[in-house]
Amino acid sequence: MNFVKSLAKQLGAKGIRVNGVSPGPVWTPLQVSGGATQEHLIHFGQDFPLQRAVQPAELASIYVQLAANDASYTTGNIYGAGGGKGQP
Repeated sequence: MNFVKSLAKQLGAKGIRVNGVSPGPVWTPLQVSGGATQEHLIHFGQDFPLQRAVQPAELASIYVQLAANDASYTTGNIYGAGGGKGQP
């Protein structure tokens, strides 16, 4: 958070916006190929209130919004998709 906020302050005058996205557990093919045990994979993300991991497509709208022109005044923020467990 400090890194995002500091960069936003430093680069704002140059017209560069800096934001961050802080998701909960994200289900990707890396979980399967990264050496996680089957027991871990079965329960991956279930300790969150929504009881599942987020799918990458569920995060896409956050990135699209941040890249859009109508977010031109948005900088120095952390956007969360924490699955109900809170933000950083």
